Amino acid sequence: QVQLVETGGGLVQVGGSLRLSCAASGHTFSSLAMGWFRQAPGKEREFVAAIGYLGSTSYADSVRGRFTISRDNAKNTVYLQMNSLKPEDTAVYSCAAAPGHTGYYPPGFVQEYDYWGQGTQVTVSS
Repeated sequence: QVQLVETGGGLVQVGGSLRLSCAASGHTFSSLAMGWFRQAPGKEREFVAAIGYLGSTSYADSVRGRFTISRDNAKNTVYLQMNSLKPEDTAVYSCAAAPGHTGYYPPGFVQEYDYWGQGTQVTVSS
């Protein structure tokens, strides 16, 4: 079992920044592929960013250049730095873990992740 706890959400103005954190426990963190997803009201959950266990990263086109995913294996934590936030970034953000993924590039689909956090709300006001 992998337990995931997200923190760092909140209310921010357009153009502002937030950093989300996701602390993991219950598994060797350094071997986990980790992802961030988001879900806005009335919409399906969508991929935001992911980082493989070797540190390779991938991003959704909508956030590339504005968001940065990183990991600190010593702290068992993955981060999502979000800059230049837009109203359309408003959503519940959840982190996820894929312990069975061994590929160099991290997975980008919901069904590839086995464990999920409870989510944290990000609201961008205009």
